Order: sequence, then C-alpha cells, then structure tokens
Amino acid sequence: MDSQVGLQYLARKATLDEAELYELMTAYGDDVRRYAYAITKNREQAKDVAQETFLRAYRGFGSFQGRSSLKTWLFSIARNAALNEMKSSYMRRIVLFEWVKPRGVGESAETEYLEEQSVREIREALMSLSIKLREVLLLSLEHGLTMPEIAELLHVSEGTVKSRMHRARQAMERKRKEMER
Repeated sequence: MDSQVGLQYLARKATLDEAELYELMTAYGDDVRRYAYAITKNREQAKDVAQETFLRAYRGFGSFQGRSSLKTWLFSIARNAALNEMKSSYMRRIVLFEWVKPRGVGESAETEYLEEQSVREIREALMSLSIKLREVLLLSLEHGLTMPEIAELLHVSEGTVKSRMHRARQAMERKRKEMER
C-alpha cells in the first residue's frame, strides 16, 4: 500500500491493528523521536518518549478526530509525554548532543573536523535556546509544520508562534555572530 494513501486511510479509522501501528511508526517515528529530543535534550529519554507516544496513540486512536494531521496529533502526544518526563528530578542533568550526520567519501580530515565542529556549535546554540523558542524553530525547520499546525500543537495563537519564531531567529543570529568572533 502506498505510504501516503495508507496514512490517509488510517486517519479515518477508529482503531489500529499492529500492522497499521507499524506503518505509523515507520512514517513518523524518526520525527517524533527528534521532536522529543528537542524537548528533553536526552537521547535515551527521547527514545522512551517516542515509544510512549506510539503506545498512547495505539491505545487512544479512537480519540483522533482528524481535525489535524496524524503527524500533528502524534507531536501533541509526544510533547505532553516529553513535558511530563521533564518534570522528573533526574532530568536536570546535562547531556551533550553528539548528533553528527555521516560524511561523504574523500573529504580531508581537516574539512571533516571543521564541518563537524560547525554542526556541533549550531546544535549547541540551538539547544541553548529556551524550550519555547527552540520548539517553534525545530517544529518549523526540521519537521516542516506550518504556523497554524504549530499553534494548534502548542495551544497558543499563531501570533504567539510568529513572535517566538522571530525571537528564536534573532537569538540564533546573535549566537552565530558570537561564534564568528
């Protein structure tokens, strides 16, 4: 079954079977995990949150009313699970982000190091933003959600999303200028 057609079909169902859950996890699993990581700043907790998200989606699929996309609905579940996870006391420890994309063949060691360093610095700058700013930026840039979808997911107005997006971009620009010094 074509992935998009299958996902549209799922949006009309009241319950999921295991094969349909697998299809949902295949389509959105990485996005949910990355979004959970953006909130928790912890890879292991992001994996746990993603797993919890899909368990909740499986158990409560009947509550999906189709007013938003499946992806937005899953992000809403992931956000709530991640924020609940953040409330735990051991979540306060610092974890380094080491997400570096694989490189092509033939790059010099120096070029590879400089690119890796740049990616790390940008990720660190992004992760240093407040959760409100980091969240809107990642939902838009990394996950491709629209302003109305972000507003619905976060339970805020579109104006608030636009304001946070503007402040996030300004903060990232300031951090970029600091890195160039």
